[in-house]
Amino acid sequence: QVQVLESGGGLVQSGGSLRLSCTASGRTFSSYNMGWFRQAPNKEREFVAAISWNGRSTGYADSVKGRFTISKHNVEDTVYLQMNSLKPEDTAVYYCAATISGSYTYYSSEHEYDYWGQGTQVTVSS
Repeated sequence: QVQVLESGGGLVQSGGSLRLSCTASGRTFSSYNMGWFRQAPNKEREFVAAISWNGRSTGYADSVKGRFTISKHNVEDTVYLQMNSLKPEDTAVYYCAATISGSYTYYSSEHEYDYWGQGTQVTVSS
């Protein structure tokens, strides 16, 4: 049974920073391709960032490029999403997702992921 667990959400002022963490248990963590998605009120869930199993391939939504950084630390069994220069429009529930694919590239489609966390709320005040 694979379990995905996010943490690190909270309330921050515009221009501030937050770091989200995600762990995935059940299999060897290094084998997971990981992704972050978010869903704002009354909007569809959207891609934020993703990383390949070996951490060498990363991808970002245009709206977060240059502000967010995804990293995968297999020794710690954790993937991080460092979010800087946060804006009110970044307010959403952020979901971590995992899949075991062995792909050397990242996945930006939510349909590629098999396991999802419950989400963590990020609120950016203006």
